[in-house]
Amino acid sequence: MPVSSKSSSHNSKLVVNYILASLIQASPGSSVPTSVLRYTAAAVTDRGRKRASNEDAFGYSVEDGVYVVCDGMGGAAAGEVASTLAVEEILRLLTHRDDSPDSLTTHPDHPAQRNHPVLESNPRSESNLRSESNLRSESSPRNGHHPIPGTLPTLVAEAVEAANTAIHSRAQRSLRLSGMGTTLVAIVADEQQLWIVNIGDSRCYRLRQLTLELCTEDHSLIEEQIRLGRMTRAEAARSPLRNVITRAVGTQSRVTPDAFPVLPQPGDLYLLCSDGLTRELSDARIEAILSQPAPLDTLCANLVHAANKAGGHDNITCLLLRVE
Repeated sequence: MPVSSKSSSHNSKLVVNYILASLIQASPGSSVPTSVLRYTAAAVTDRGRKRASNEDAFGYSVEDGVYVVCDGMGGAAAGEVASTLAVEEILRLLTHRDDSPDSLTTHPDHPAQRNHPVLESNPRSESNLRSESNLRSESSPRNGHHPIPGTLPTLVAEAVEAANTAIHSRAQRSLRLSGMGTTLVAIVADEQQLWIVNIGDSRCYRLRQLTLELCTEDHSLIEEQIRLGRMTRAEAARSPLRNVITRAVGTQSRVTPDAFPVLPQPGDLYLLCSDGLTRELSDARIEAILSQPAPLDTLCANLVHAANKAGGHDNITCLLLRVE
């Protein structure tokens, strides 16, 4: 059963276990063994110390391999509406899914029969992935190529497109909700790999062998300036433009997510979080907290406590996924 921040209190700490059979890539020339990976997830969202409401939302279904965190934006309650809509649409379309090509409808109006949504690749993550695995080309779209209908990349792209349409359409119908949108970061698992998806400045990290790695790239104005060499990290931390994002779900009629596959390994710990966490805590501090030998719900609580202690200027949400 899917779990979301709206199905419990905002300060919920939720843990679900599930066992999935996954193929672990064998060394060249050897047979491919089948290994059982155990996934455990926990999540918590908190209003923080300065905000009057919580516009973050999360949801996950370990049984279906779907995990998502959103950080809404907009006046009044619009941000909360946007983030909740995005989580609901992603869970609705990606839980109980059938990843096989034969599962797709043949109706001419179905997205798979029209122009497939495009997934953009994350350059930094691609360089890391090349050393991890030799992925089939059809599973990793490049240069704007459309994913194969029925494959997980297509289903993910369609789910993001549906979330974008739901938010944008709702905003068009209500002056109160006009301009609302949300960030999105998600992990979607199939039998062999995890797909990481992101829009905006909510992030995905991976802790592997006690070393923290940022998997995603922020879609933000200051991050673009840093990549172009026009701003340092120290300048970015003080910039009044650090809240400006360049891509969001629902603010435009179409949106293109970054998406890329990774191969999970036993011992990996994945973190999905809103910027309320990363604005308060350095990567080194997050690494130190996640390296502690503790249950996932305790680690979530420790992250939120540390972010609040550092200022708690924004809503704070973190979702942890452990591979065992």
